[in-house]
Amino acid sequence: MSVNGITSTVANNYTAPATQTKAAEVTEKDTAKDTGVVYEPSNKATDSKVKDYSSIVSSMKQELATKNQQLQNLVTKLLGKQADKYTNLADLFKNINADPATVAQAQKDISDDGYWGVEQTSERLFSMAQALSGGDASKADEMIAAVKKGFDQATKAWGDKLPDICQKTVDAAVDKLTKWRDSLSVESAE
Repeated sequence: MSVNGITSTVANNYTAPATQTKAAEVTEKDTAKDTGVVYEPSNKATDSKVKDYSSIVSSMKQELATKNQQLQNLVTKLLGKQADKYTNLADLFKNINADPATVAQAQKDISDDGYWGVEQTSERLFSMAQALSGGDASKADEMIAAVKKGFDQATKAWGDKLPDICQKTVDAAVDKLTKWRDSLSVESAE
């Protein structure tokens, strides 16, 4: 059964009322029973433009602070995982019992083009920073500060200096953010 068959059947069975009631014929009794939708005209004073932008600015600042915190948490998490992978690899070399496939996979993971390598990890940080800024390159300095703060938090959580691969990753992410920020000034100059 098609919907069109139902619709056309219903439409064909409906007939308009034979007589229409004029507004003058409606009694008070009828209007008391029929209290459906009531039109209320708007108040011109409340429809005017926003005069207090401080609440809007405040909510925007809060949203930016939340996004910065999200980026810091991401940096801490990513660098912590990267440091764990690096340490596991170092431990594998100390442990002669590691099978060659595990060692090869760990080396591949932290290689320059590996998933936990400098390039891919810094690209994930850069992409997250861009997304959190809403694609606004003018917020790149705030994102750079958030990445550095996240690195510091990861270092504290690690309990010692993070492996060099983590520092290289942060440097690469900051470099990407700096180039992105600088591209804004080049575009505006043109």
